[in-house]
Amino acid sequence: MSLDEFFRIGTTVTLGSHRFEPEEIKAFARKYDPQVFHVDEEAAKNSVLGGLCASGWHTAATWMKLNLETRMGGEWAGPGPAPEFGPSPGFKNLKWLKPVFAGETVTFNRTALSHRPISSRSGWRLLSLRSEAFDSTGDKVLEFESAVLVKVGE
Repeated sequence: MSLDEFFRIGTTVTLGSHRFEPEEIKAFARKYDPQVFHVDEEAAKNSVLGGLCASGWHTAATWMKLNLETRMGGEWAGPGPAPEFGPSPGFKNLKWLKPVFAGETVTFNRTALSHRPISSRSGWRLLSLRSEAFDSTGDKVLEFESAVLVKVGE
């Protein structure tokens, strides 16, 4: 099995769906993003967004939770030990494209794009991902590019 096959390069994996309920939206926002359109249903109606909606950070955190719950890679059948997933060095091009209003169900996915060796860390590779989320109408509500370090057997 090649690393491309293990990482499922080019294949979009559905991580799962999540319904953003009003009380959950408000609880997250009170703790991490206390803007009026995230914490107060009445005030949110008069805001630029027109209703209670989830913080973009809430949608991104939900992607991360579902990402970690969904096995990365296929069943390892290659030589040596199975690849070991490490930390992420970061993300870029984070976009919240459409508000996620209370009661909306969002489906999250990731696509492994490529991987390359890390010259400063023998046996480690950098795996690049495209991450997205879509509402129940099929509109994209979240997108970003991210990466993860992966230790591979030598």
